[in-house]
Formats: sequence, structure tokens, C-alpha cells
Amino acid sequence: MQNIKSISPKICLSFFIFNFSFLICTAQWYDPEKVNKKAGDIYGQAYEEATAGNYTAALIHLDEALALDPKFVDVFLSRAGIYAELKNYSASVADFETGLKMDSVYSKTYLLPYSISLAGMGKFQQALVAVNEFLANPTLNTQSIKAGNYRKTVYTFAIDNEKKLAGKVYVFAPVNMGDSINTKDLEYFPSLTIDGRKMIFTRRVASDEDFYESNFVNGKWSSAQPLGGKVNTNLNEGAQNISQDGQLLIFTGCNYPEGEGSCDLYFSVKTNIGWSEPQNLGPLVNTDFWESSPSLSPDKRDLYFASSRAGGFGGRDIWVTHRLPTGKWSRPENLGEAVNTSGDESCPFMHADNETLYFNSNGHPGYGMTDLFLSKKVNDSSWVVAENLGYPINTIDDQGSLIVAADGKTAYYASDGTDTKGGLDLYTFELREDIRPLKTLWVKGKVFDKKTTAGLPSAVELTDLKNGNLISKIQTDEEGNYLVTLPVGKDYAFNVNRRGYLFYSDNFSLQTNNTDSAFIVNIPLQPIEKGATIVLKNIFFETGKFELQNESKSELNKLVTLLHDNPNLKIQIDGHTDQVGQEKDNLVLSTNRAKAVVEYLLSKSVNVQRLSYKGYGSGKPVADNISEKGKAQNRRTELSITGN
Repeated sequence: MQNIKSISPKICLSFFIFNFSFLICTAQWYDPEKVNKKAGDIYGQAYEEATAGNYTAALIHLDEALALDPKFVDVFLSRAGIYAELKNYSASVADFETGLKMDSVYSKTYLLPYSISLAGMGKFQQALVAVNEFLANPTLNTQSIKAGNYRKTVYTFAIDNEKKLAGKVYVFAPVNMGDSINTKDLEYFPSLTIDGRKMIFTRRVASDEDFYESNFVNGKWSSAQPLGGKVNTNLNEGAQNISQDGQLLIFTGCNYPEGEGSCDLYFSVKTNIGWSEPQNLGPLVNTDFWESSPSLSPDKRDLYFASSRAGGFGGRDIWVTHRLPTGKWSRPENLGEAVNTSGDESCPFMHADNETLYFNSNGHPGYGMTDLFLSKKVNDSSWVVAENLGYPINTIDDQGSLIVAADGKTAYYASDGTDTKGGLDLYTFELREDIRPLKTLWVKGKVFDKKTTAGLPSAVELTDLKNGNLISKIQTDEEGNYLVTLPVGKDYAFNVNRRGYLFYSDNFSLQTNNTDSAFIVNIPLQPIEKGATIVLKNIFFETGKFELQNESKSELNKLVTLLHDNPNLKIQIDGHTDQVGQEKDNLVLSTNRAKAVVEYLLSKSVNVQRLSYKGYGSGKPVADNISEKGKAQNRRTELSITGN
């Protein structure tokens, strides 16, 4: 047939693998000029449909052409290309293999797209064999050699990565979140409160992006509704992140009249009548470049986002800005070369553990396009080199945003899976163990005045007892409500401070405690006045000894600050024990423990005239002396105000 149109080079674009032992190395027999004329005409119609993106119609025409001429090799090769575009890689591979079997010489130029379809099925070793055979062709032009070598690098990475995971059992089984969330329109960019009971996501209807919310009630998600209030407008709002406590929304607003650039970062606050009118984060954060994909740290002190601003490593980088004491945001800092590359990085998500950052990138080694990665925060300016999440989470296709629930294993993302309701839908799946963040619990409650019960805006601090490092510091709302995240695997000191009040002291032991429970702690703060007392719950001694343990320092330093901030304050430190042992020994022990605290304060330049101490042994129990819990409560160090 004259002037036959071959659609397969246009359609076989980027992705595919298999064992070539079956190939018949014979001379070419297939001649496109000799195909059935009517079949050739129908094949031309398929080309027109495919060029217009009408793949279903194109496939119908290709089937018709094949019915007229079962040895029409170009039909198998072209149909394989269309299936690849539709991400039906198994069907694509089957057709490529048929074409290769029918005439391996004529079809050998299709070994590259064939390898890509094999990779789409996760058959990377076979893909490597295929691309090596493709590259062995001495007639390839420079562009084809470059494309083949790129795919060879990708497949080699995938094979090496597969070896690292050898022996690990992992089933990747994304589950569509159902009709209550997904529709015929596009749903993407999920975000979740820490309790996992509220999801906010972006939905695009026609060309308009807005925010929707769904609540997890009685084991299922409610029908998603537009966010109430003023946050949704007739402009485009998308790529949002809700704070762990559900009170603050940071999002991307594009083409807003007051914007610094095409897309800026905005925030909205939850009120009694819905979400407030959006406010721009200002010119320090936003530029005339592109800013998007925000993610708040759990304590709301750090905001991670993607930007194409100048000063980065490549096209789009991930940056962080810190909330200042004034409430404003600092000049952003680049996360550095462990995270950013000369390519594009975007869609950061900081987990509730405040340590594990997930993001996507096309610059780090991966599977061919944009992959998902994680990096761990070492400190405020240092990160562990990014780690690819691996196949099958990452594939040869683009990956978007990923979020992980507080449990550390339940992940959510957008995908156009085979059971999609229409385009992108939201799915959930379980993360592989080695790429999970720390499981994170939380404590929430209200801080109030012990005498008046009025809510008190206060500072809430969480400190790592082992090294004294500050884990998080948050400010309650105006009514004293707070939420603090507690990554498991550590023991924490928990303190609440407000000027004019004694600080509150508590601790959470999560290094070995595997509880699944969140904590509710309502905190009565005592005004600084004579007679007020508090238990210093983070003063620690070894059994039967009175030397202060290193874990006590953060609490002791809080006490030093209290005394320096209130120079007229006089206090007494009281020591108490349980009833184990002889009472005379307990009296001596409790006295020496109280004395050890006073001596520490003296070493920090606190005037001796302001300090006194006393041991009570087991004479003033506050709980039973039978249970271990009761005994632990009785072994305590107390502070009482003796003068003000």
C-alpha cells in the first residue's frame, strides 16, 4: 500500500521491558506496501483519531484493520503505543511482543518503547535486556542513543533499588476513597487533621479549583462539601494544607489581584462562622515567581513550600519560612542540596512527627519522571539525603503529592487508577515499613486560671528529656486551647508557661509505651502568690539516691527562669517518698533530694535567702502506696511559694 501512515512513533512516547529469548532472528518478511488496502485505509483513520487524542476510537479502527489483515504488524505496534498512553502496560507489552515475534527485524526500532512498557509493569530486568538490544543497533541516530541510555540508567536504578528491598513483603493496594469524596471531577491534594477525622482537599470543576471537606464519622467519610466561609472564591484556590489542630489553612491562590506573582501563598483562619477571608503571607514569602504547595510543621512554627524563586538549585525548590514572635513569617531558607536538585522539587509534606518530609522530584535518581521521596530533618538547617520511596509507589509515570496520617502508616494520594470515578481521585494505602515516619500521638486540652477558670493564652513547650532539645513550642489560642504532637519513641517533658503564673509540669513516657491513645490534659495555672504549690514532675532521681539525673535539667532551668523573672519570689522545695523501706531512711532521702534541687538553683546564681527545703519522707501521700502508679505519685518533688 502506498503512503501508509505509521502512528506508533507518535504514540509510543516514554515508558516500557521483557526476555528476548523468544525472538526469532530471521530476515524481515513484513512489507507495509503489501497490506490489505482497505485495512490500510482504516489504519489511516486510526491515525487521525489517535492524533486527536481519541484513543478509544483509534483502538476500534485498529481492531477493524486487524480483522481484515491479521498479519498487519504495524497495527500491533501502534496499538501497543496507544495502550502505553492509556497506561495499560500489560496490553501494550502483549502487542509489542506479538509484533516482535511476527517480524523481529522490522520491529526492532520499537524495542525502546517496548522496554518502557515492560518497566510500566515493574519488569525492570527485562526492560534492561530490551533497551540493551535496542542500543546494539548500529544505525541509531544521536537522539535515539541518548533516549536509550537514559532509560538504561533508569532501569539500572530500579533494579538496584529492588535489591535493597529483597525479602521484604509489601503489598501496594491503593483503595479508592469512594463516592463520598470522589466524583467525575478531579480531586487531589488531600490534607488531614491529626486525629484523622477531617480531610480537606482540592476539587476542580471545569477550570475552577475550590476546597472541600469530609469528616470521618462512624467508620466512613461523609459526603464532601465546599468549605464554609470566605476562603473559596471565583478565583483558583488549591494545593492547601490544614494545620494539625484544624484551625489554620495555608493554600495557594493564583491570579489574585493583590498577589505578588502568578501564584502566592495565603492563609485563612477557622472562625465560628466559617473560614476567614484569605490573607496574603506577604512579600518576604511571596515573590513575583511561583510559590505553591505549602505544608505547616505540627507546631505551626515552620512553613515548607515550593518556589521557583531565584537563589535555588534548579527550577523549583523546597523552602522553609519560620514564624517570628511577631506572628510574621521570616525570609525563606532553601532546604539545601540533600533535598533540592537542578530539577524540580515540589509538594512537600511535613509529617506530624516534625521530622519526616515527603516531597516529589524529577531531579533525584528515580524511575523516569517525577517520583516521591522522603528526607529526615537532622536539625533546623540539615537534612538527610533524599530517599526514593521505591516501586510500586513510584512508577515510570508522574507522582503527585503524598500525605501520611499520624499513625505513620496510612498514606493518601491522588491517582487516576483503573477504578477512578473520573480523572484524578483520592486513594489511600499502607506505607512500606522502612519508609514510615514516627507514629505520632498528641495531647490537647485547655489552659485556664485555677481560681477564675478563665481560659489563658499560654506558651506550651515539649522537650526531649534525654537531651533537653526543644521539640515544639506552640501558643494556645486566645481561649487557652492547645494541641501538641507526641512522636513515639521518646520521653518528653511537657511545660506550660504564662507570665504571672507558676508553670505547669508534666511528662509523657513514649520510648517504650505503645499506647494508641491521645491525651486530654486540661491545665489549671496557679497565679504566683503565697501558698501556691506545684509538683515538679520532671525532677528525676535513681531509686534510693538523691543525685539529680540529667533528664531533670530542662525542668530545673524552667525553675531558674521563674525565679529570675520574679526577683522577689521566695520558694520552698519539698521532697516526698513512698512507703517502701524504713521511714527514717525515707526522711533522709527526701530531705537530700529537696536539698539537691536547692543546690542546683544556687549554682545558677539564685540568692540563698530566697530558698528553703524540707523532706517529709512518706508522711504526706497523695495516692495509695499499694499500686505502682500510686507509689509513683507519692514519690514527688514539690514547689511552694513562701513569699512574693
